[in-house]
Amino acid sequence: MSKPNRDRQAHRESRIHPLLDRGRQAMARRYEREKRLLGLAGSALSLALLVVLYFSGLSRRLAGLWPGGPVIWPFLTYTAAFLAWMTVLGLPLGFYDGYVREHRWNFSTQKIAGWLSDQAKSFAVGLVLGWLVLALLLWIMARFPITWWLVAGLAMALVSVVMATLFPVVIAPIFHRYTPIEDPELTGALREILAQEGLKSGGFFQEDMSRRTRKENAFLVGLGRTRRVVVGDNLIKHMTVPEIVSVIGHEVGHYRYKHIWKSIAAGTVDELAVFCLLSVVMRVLFPGFPGSTRQVLAVLPLMLIIGGAASGLVFGPLTNALSRHFEKQADLYAAGHIKDKHAFATALAGLADRNLGNAYPAWWVKVLFSTHPPIGERLSYIEGPGESTD
Repeated sequence: MSKPNRDRQAHRESRIHPLLDRGRQAMARRYEREKRLLGLAGSALSLALLVVLYFSGLSRRLAGLWPGGPVIWPFLTYTAAFLAWMTVLGLPLGFYDGYVREHRWNFSTQKIAGWLSDQAKSFAVGLVLGWLVLALLLWIMARFPITWWLVAGLAMALVSVVMATLFPVVIAPIFHRYTPIEDPELTGALREILAQEGLKSGGFFQEDMSRRTRKENAFLVGLGRTRRVVVGDNLIKHMTVPEIVSVIGHEVGHYRYKHIWKSIAAGTVDELAVFCLLSVVMRVLFPGFPGSTRQVLAVLPLMLIIGGAASGLVFGPLTNALSRHFEKQADLYAAGHIKDKHAFATALAGLADRNLGNAYPAWWVKVLFSTHPPIGERLSYIEGPGESTD
């Protein structure tokens, strides 16, 4: 290790929060670095697969199946073949990242059969959602060939609302089992923190996270009647009631500041910008774009490359910054509305150490990859005197 790197590491270690474990944080830095490198490798692999699919002519041949017949059959076949191409060829890297590495770090509790079952379920869910969303996009392109980008951006906002509403009751149960929390002390405390913002829950549920991982999580999910509090069984095992309440208090903060709706609005602006840029570029490359459904399918990999680059490289850091702002607001809400602020600090520190979350990442890692403020920052500002975002 070079001297500048040693100095930076020594500085990080000297300012570590007393609630954090130095040994676990040293491990967290290595874990984060591996995860980041594998994420970049996954992105590079996806890009390569899209490039090969388009420039080999395979995409055009798939889109041209059953010429003269109904377009529904090449559409269904193309979507299934596209997803299979991306999934199967990405499986070795995904297996190493999600199974081998997670076992090596003593997180995963799955057997190979269980991991493969999850991949099959993900493929099936992705295929159905892909059919529905792509069909909507193709219909919009056919119906509004000039302003499709505007209509599509607004339509995706509606899709986001539908997904946020249906996810906890339709999609999540495909992968996890949810059982009502039977601890009256915990449910009573959770009901009390929700009541501070007039929120009602469709139930308080324990998620069987331990069937897959030793990591911990808890969240408030859904809209309207599908809203529910979900706490992982690993988290219930390791946290006290005040700590769990503080974590859900953070989630209530998101509802207090309407972060779900603001995120949907920001996502809509993002999608409008990406679709607009995509429309301009595609019209330059292919005059008369979008053309027929078959023509759109033929160039779909190229559209994903251009749209993905715009969304990830241009708007990604801005989206992350907005997300970190929302998370800080939710943190400060929780710190100001729970009975035991220290419980929130111990909950965050415990999550960082047990989940191997790097509490003090490099600034560029935070800017490019982090949707949450680093735990080190969060511990500092929630313990600050009298801070509030009201």
